[in-house]
Amino acid sequence: MNLRLLASLPAGCFAALLAAAAASNPDESIRLIKSVGPEGRGNAAAAGAWSALTQAGPGALPLVLAAMDDANDLAMNWLRSAADVIVDRSQASGVPLPVAELGEFLLDLRHDARSRPYAFELLSRLHPAAASRLVPGLVNDPAPALRREAVARLLEEAQQLNAARDTNGALLVFQQALAHAREEDQVRTAAEALRRLGRRVDLPRHFGFLMNWKVIGPFDNTGGRGFDTVYPPERELDFEKSVPGKDGEVRWRDFASTSQFGVIDINKVCGALKGVTAYAYTEFHSATGGPAELRLGGKNSWKLWCNGQYLFGRDEYHRGAEIDQYRMPVHLKPGRNTILVKVCQNEQKEEWTVEWEFQLRVCDASGTALLSTDRPPTPLAALDINPKEPKGN
Repeated sequence: MNLRLLASLPAGCFAALLAAAAASNPDESIRLIKSVGPEGRGNAAAAGAWSALTQAGPGALPLVLAAMDDANDLAMNWLRSAADVIVDRSQASGVPLPVAELGEFLLDLRHDARSRPYAFELLSRLHPAAASRLVPGLVNDPAPALRREAVARLLEEAQQLNAARDTNGALLVFQQALAHAREEDQVRTAAEALRRLGRRVDLPRHFGFLMNWKVIGPFDNTGGRGFDTVYPPERELDFEKSVPGKDGEVRWRDFASTSQFGVIDINKVCGALKGVTAYAYTEFHSATGGPAELRLGGKNSWKLWCNGQYLFGRDEYHRGAEIDQYRMPVHLKPGRNTILVKVCQNEQKEEWTVEWEFQLRVCDASGTALLSTDRPPTPLAALDINPKEPKGN
């Protein structure tokens, strides 16, 4: 293909020629689709390539799924749509689809956590009985959507056993469901059922919430200036020294959360104040080090550092809080890792703005808790257990 000639063509003609070249080549179609970007970049060529790809037949389906592994979000939408059309056309014409290849793709954990659940969706459409038999084996899957399917089935089974007054059987299956559950609603369901059956549940440990902190404050946040102001804890961590605060000298104080969802309530340390900033410090001791995620939830403005390195911050107030609201990849060191959180409270006076708090947990990419090697047992008798506790609190 003469590139100089192509470059001289109008954009529409150029896109049409690219699509024509892709029509007999699924790999080229996929390449063009994966080249789409923000603000419509590559859309014209991708549209032609999408049309060509949908004509390629069921043999292209494994290629489309594999392309999803490293596709951006825009390309992912194009590829999913192309796969849907390929399946629909093949079923309408009676052309067999590669069910065995879809199964192989699903069971290969090297594929992306977005593409494997889509493969399961296709299998469920094409061979519901076989897909259903695969579900129990997904209970420890790294893809949250697939794990969720398996945990949902365990919860249903446990509820049926409980309804049949098989208490021991229900206990065992609820315990299995809780052990594998990673999403808040399923964890709550299993935990509340186990408590009704007389079992104590350590949700802070299950999630990996960090419960024991040192807190210092208040510092000034009048007019929201505290978010960017560098107060003494950002320059030096000296837990024996008092430093100037908003209304006088302030010192570090120990705080242990009693929330089953690990909420660190700054109001309990510094008082129910407005227009203020505080810092919270803790340590996480890792047995081996390696990749992890810090996941934070909170309604206030905040910044976070790990081992002295600034990770992320959000200068926004009272937009609602939930578990895992913000996910920050980190690489932990073997042994001691330091974590510093800055939490700002604004000057609004409405009742729904009184919270000055956050929650933070350490886990892997699947949401499975990572626990500090020096983590003490959770004092379950002291936990604030309230089934009506608002989401994320």
